[in-house]
Amino acid sequence: MKIVDIADEIYRELGEPTDNSIPPIAFWIRTNLGTLNNYLNTAFKIQKITLEVEQTFTDPDTGASYEILIDEKAASILKKMYFVHNYEKLLRTNISAATADTIIEVADQGSRVKKINKNEVTRVYAQLKSTEQKELRESINDYKIHGASPKQVVGDDTVAGVYNTSDQFNRISLTY
Repeated sequence: MKIVDIADEIYRELGEPTDNSIPPIAFWIRTNLGTLNNYLNTAFKIQKITLEVEQTFTDPDTGASYEILIDEKAASILKKMYFVHNYEKLLRTNISAATADTIIEVADQGSRVKKINKNEVTRVYAQLKSTEQKELRESINDYKIHGASPKQVVGDDTVAGVYNTSDQFNRISLTY
């Protein structure tokens, strides 16, 4: 999957905001791919010619290496990371604007002007950011759990083990 495709998906999922566009989102993806690698314990990189996000996989049996494109789960985690960034940015903007404007409603001679309560907007953005952070943590944990594979399997599971059945659960029988 190319960077611009991920950026386009993010832009569309945000509702195509007028204060943002695909190039800044693509730049953010490029600069935060290392953070994704840290979260997922992966080694994604950007291929210079095609601008696709991929990682090199080396087969332990044959020693052959080949490139694997970013999967949908990792791309969705990258999107979640951007959503958290976006709400953080909106939160900072509203916090700085809330200090300058404290009037909520003005009425004079039959006309009324009501401004948006920026404290409420800030609370909503903080809640949205918190929700996105929680979903990001859950997605990262899910990716790590389901993407994990054992490095080594020791033992033979086809032969039944022999166990001492006289002492169940290693309990000591005390008689008085």
